Amino acid sequence: MTTPIPAPDVSYVSLLAELKERIRAARLRAAIAVNQELIMLYWSIGRDILARQTVEGWGARVIDRLAADLRRDFPEMTGLSPRNLKYMRAFAEAFPNEEIVQQLVAHLPWGHNVKRRRHVVSRARGQGGCQ
Repeated sequence: MTTPIPAPDVSYVSLLAELKERIRAARLRAAIAVNQELIMLYWSIGRDILARQTVEGWGARVIDRLAADLRRDFPEMTGLSPRNLKYMRAFAEAFPNEEIVQQLVAHLPWGHNVKRRRHVVSRARGQGGCQ
């Protein structure tokens, strides 16, 4: 025989609502923190690729090799394709100042940064907007 669960009183409903809101807020803060860390990681990867290509004369093929090696070593991680590494490089080239990246761009999801970069390049080429 099971004991019936009594109908929740006002106090219980209030507690439940408060806990749900705290959980949602904590999850949002965690997602923002992860996003900021990933943006800074992507920017630093792009900066390092750009620097090595400039200083050591590495060609564009190094990006394909890096992508293959990184995907082999981090198979569970997405975003390490040659295309994304090129976006990271372009991102670092467009925003060379780390402080600006931290203050402004790190608050946007990676996809927004890719679109922003495309928009800047399109306008510079006289094509007008995102593609």
